[in-house]
Amino acid sequence: MTIRIGVADDQALVRAGFAAILGKQPDIELVGEAENGRAAIELAEREGPDVMLMDVRMPIMDGIEATRRLGRIPSPPRVLILTTFDLNEYIYEAMKAGASGFLLKDVPREELANAVRTIARGEALLSPAITRRLIEDYVSRPPPGGAGSEAFADLTPRELEVLGLIARGRSNSEIGQDLFLSEGTVKTHVTRVLRKLDVRDRVQAVIAAYEAGLVRPHG
Repeated sequence: MTIRIGVADDQALVRAGFAAILGKQPDIELVGEAENGRAAIELAEREGPDVMLMDVRMPIMDGIEATRRLGRIPSPPRVLILTTFDLNEYIYEAMKAGASGFLLKDVPREELANAVRTIARGEALLSPAITRRLIEDYVSRPPPGGAGSEAFADLTPRELEVLGLIARGRSNSEIGQDLFLSEGTVKTHVTRVLRKLDVRDRVQAVIAAYEAGLVRPHG
């Protein structure tokens, strides 16, 4: 199945670079480019891409607001945020807006293509480096009040362990290696975590863990 993608970035050279990289993949088709958030929404409504690569800082409408509004259109694309380390303050808001993945703009081309495939499969992708910085930034704020922590009472010790590794940006295969479990067993644990927390995907599960105060740096 061909994955249809759109690229939203205010820099033409950046858009061209991503288009060149992904255009060489046999299973990925570029259906359009957008220079700002508003144009990204128009592109999504017109072409119906499966995945939208979204910059954060753009004129007219930024990537966070565009991501939020994309969630309201019929058959919205999944959003892969492309950011840089100096945008820490935006990552958490992008997660809350509904983005499904986060990568650095200097990501190797193979990792970019694999990220698009991961997002298109309906999974969420958290760069370990971004996740680590996000956690450190979040817990440097005043401690949360523990709102929603009761939702975690139904998680088993193993499920809490899996959630902790998700929050570190581990993939299912990496979690399996860490816990000496098969990838299928890990998928089952992840599915149960999402169901018990009543969240859509791994990103929202991590948000819930932050807000409940269960995530700490290196923990």
